[in-house]
Amino acid sequence: MPTRRGRLFSGSRPAIGPAILVATAHLVALGACAPVVPPDRVALTPVEFADLPGWDKDDPRRAVAALARSCLVLAKKSAAMAIGPRGLAGRAADWRAPCREIAGQARSVDDADGARRFFERHFRAYAVRGTEGPDGLFTGYIEFSLKGSRRRTARYDVPLYARPRDLVTADLGAFSGAFRGRSIAGRVDRGRLVPYADRAAINDGALTGRGLELAWVDDPVDAFFLAIQGSGRVQLSDGSIMRVGYAGKNGHAYTAIGRVLVEMGALEREAVTMGSIRAWLAMNPALAGAVLAKNRSFVFFREIRGPGPIGAEGVALTAGISLAVDRKFLPLGVPLFVAADDPAGRLAPVRRLMVAQDTGGAIRGPVRGDIFFGYGARAAATAGQARLSGRYWILLPLGVTTPQLAGP
Repeated sequence: MPTRRGRLFSGSRPAIGPAILVATAHLVALGACAPVVPPDRVALTPVEFADLPGWDKDDPRRAVAALARSCLVLAKKSAAMAIGPRGLAGRAADWRAPCREIAGQARSVDDADGARRFFERHFRAYAVRGTEGPDGLFTGYIEFSLKGSRRRTARYDVPLYARPRDLVTADLGAFSGAFRGRSIAGRVDRGRLVPYADRAAINDGALTGRGLELAWVDDPVDAFFLAIQGSGRVQLSDGSIMRVGYAGKNGHAYTAIGRVLVEMGALEREAVTMGSIRAWLAMNPALAGAVLAKNRSFVFFREIRGPGPIGAEGVALTAGISLAVDRKFLPLGVPLFVAADDPAGRLAPVRRLMVAQDTGGAIRGPVRGDIFFGYGARAAATAGQARLSGRYWILLPLGVTTPQLAGP
């Protein structure tokens, strides 16, 4: 969800599946004449839709519906506003034609073939490549489930905090293009921005007595995982549901707890999943607090009313379609065709058109995605195992003049 979510474990990228390598031979053939990509840029290579592996078998109707939500955001921008780093996705005016067709609910997108023709008619596909090539890591996240109360009780005594009024967030990209997509947070002390309280300090009571408790839950580990996922549903003691979403973070760097446990020798790298981390924490309650405190980042929440969860773009996310990306390299609101495989063979291959509608604390890099899997036990099981290797192609409106290299 918004710039709040980290992954449980961040490691080296697994090798990409052979099916994708074969399907993108056109891109490989161009590699000899492709420019060297600086670490803060992406290279875009135009390809045909037929070059996208599985494009003819995908049903992109849900992607059309997700794009319609992004179009509502684009419609509020001035026609001349650049979209993405250095105008990678053109200007807002370039998106008017496809967005108008979606708004008109044209019959041409009522079936899978029509939806594909819609994108083929209005967009061109580009292979995305970073300094390390076109391959990257794709993980997953969900809308988390917890049990709690609006009031503190003997059972529900772990607070979910609302955003403090003295928390200041600065968009560094507003000061220099070199920092596009990056921000810093803290509090002002005698005219200077200083670090905010970290997780350990907050857990020790740094925010107590300020009336920031949004809700109370029964498990500190659940509260921790809620922050990783970025949004959730709190099943209240009176039987109602309270939906909460990301409202900000304290500005400290995110530390993957999976990596901490690997470095401790508590888990093997290949065994790190949400389930294995939760199991270790449950079996080692005396150490759990200290381990969780290694992640100094702390997330604040707000109550969400209406459709949700809400991503960084400000629109409701679509399970299996909404993708979190690094805004340093790619803009929100753009369609991305993802082709990714699970090297461990636990999950089915992904060949699907998605829409970039979110960001995450550890979603960093030119080819890096976090797939929103939705809500419930099945979504949680899938997201917890997701460590896919793959690549994506960005779809840009016809007429967009795309630089060979794009970035901040």
